Amino acid sequence: MIWVTWRQHRAQILVTAGFLALLGLLLLGSAVEAGRYAAEHAPPGCPGPDVACGELEVALGRRYGAVYTIFGWMPLVAPALIGAFWGAPLLGREYERGTHRLAWTQSVSVRRWLLVKLSVLGATVTAGGLLLSLMVSLWRPVFRKGADSTFGNIGVFNMVGVQPGVWWLYAFMLGVAAGALFRRTLPAMALVVAGVTVTMFTLFQLSDHYAEPVRAELSGDVLLADPDARLVGAAWVEPSGREVTEPSVGGCPHRADMGRSDRNARAWEACLFGKGYRHAVYYHPPSKFWRFQWTEAGILTLASAALAGLAVRRTLRRPG
Repeated sequence: MIWVTWRQHRAQILVTAGFLALLGLLLLGSAVEAGRYAAEHAPPGCPGPDVACGELEVALGRRYGAVYTIFGWMPLVAPALIGAFWGAPLLGREYERGTHRLAWTQSVSVRRWLLVKLSVLGATVTAGGLLLSLMVSLWRPVFRKGADSTFGNIGVFNMVGVQPGVWWLYAFMLGVAAGALFRRTLPAMALVVAGVTVTMFTLFQLSDHYAEPVRAELSGDVLLADPDARLVGAAWVEPSGREVTEPSVGGCPHRADMGRSDRNARAWEACLFGKGYRHAVYYHPPSKFWRFQWTEAGILTLASAALAGLAVRRTLRRPG
């Protein structure tokens, strides 16, 4: 069965391997060239908090805008492609072409056919996602030497650690389940794209509840010093200690009456701090990176197992 699986799905495997190879060459080439550019143009003291170091990062971003664009779409596009071209045709195409009648009447039972294909192909897509994660983890430090936003930036978070592996596995199983339900490839592909998008948005909304947020009170500024933290919420704290969403204090003009410019906003905030107000911020620090990684990985792995079970149950109940 493993040899049959390779023979039937070698096109997807080879195309995906080629895609990862090309992407790896793109990331490697841009990283090497960017390293040389940074070595030639980096001011003394970089990497560091100096303004000049930030300007170097901006210059690198402009220089490699095309690579950043590809990277920016990868967290959503890559799992959707895996689910559409690996998962959806697995059962959908068998039903469409009627080849399931031949494949499932041989010496290999339907159950074994399903279990071998799901396990082999599921392990393959997971390994491919983890390989992508490794390439991205080696590539990003060249561009983000000062403060690597692998936690606060959700897109980057989904491209490092174990996230690509579990997302690819989830998308694959979603495609398989969709193929078993619709028995058509194109509707299953459409469901995969919609399902991955909805799932990613839903988990983004739920991620604030993966752990209890940390509370910090700031005086003199409303921004956290750590740019990689995930902001959950914020409120103003009156001198009495009561939290309010919108403070109203005499002597400070209302923010809505001052316009939307950053200068006016800073003046309004400085006035509140001068009156004894503090700014309470609820956030998740970067130290919770792996807790969030494994929490989301657990959710997606359980969902993948449920989808695989649904596909197997649906197929065994209606094999013809």
